[in-house]
Amino acid sequence: MTNESGAEALDPRWLTAYHEAGHAVIALAVGRPLQKVTIAANRVRLGLCHLQKGRSRASKDWLEDEILILLAGMAAESQVSGKYNLGGAEQDLKMARRLAIMRAGNAQQAERLERRLLTKTEYLLAEEGHWNAVQHIAKDLLERETISGRAALHWFNQAVAQADK
Repeated sequence: MTNESGAEALDPRWLTAYHEAGHAVIALAVGRPLQKVTIAANRVRLGLCHLQKGRSRASKDWLEDEILILLAGMAAESQVSGKYNLGGAEQDLKMARRLAIMRAGNAQQAERLERRLLTKTEYLLAEEGHWNAVQHIAKDLLERETISGRAALHWFNQAVAQADK
């Protein structure tokens, strides 16, 4: 989906920027406001998309929204690298699996639910406005390392409005 060079696709910061931008865009798409998005690494993680607590629009399905957000990092990263980074998304995938089991009741049904929601996540990210927002947020993260939720929302709204023209 992107025409970046192969060298950029191998840069871990670049992949992390797309990963975190994916989380951010899907969070905003389902109405979850963001506190900040960062690719500043620490001992635990390479980046973070921090959602705001307590303030979000009413959701039709909170659990599904959470799983979509969790899967969005890996899905966005795969669009630029050509493969799923299961190791890099390990924490996200563990949490998505816990939520899927809560919904589905057993591991086999949870796995089917996860596959369906990964497909839905990829579909949402493929929308022109959403993918453009991912690209803008990732670029901003590479320039600044951390951006506010307000900045991410600006990029999201601008990209979606441009795609709607």
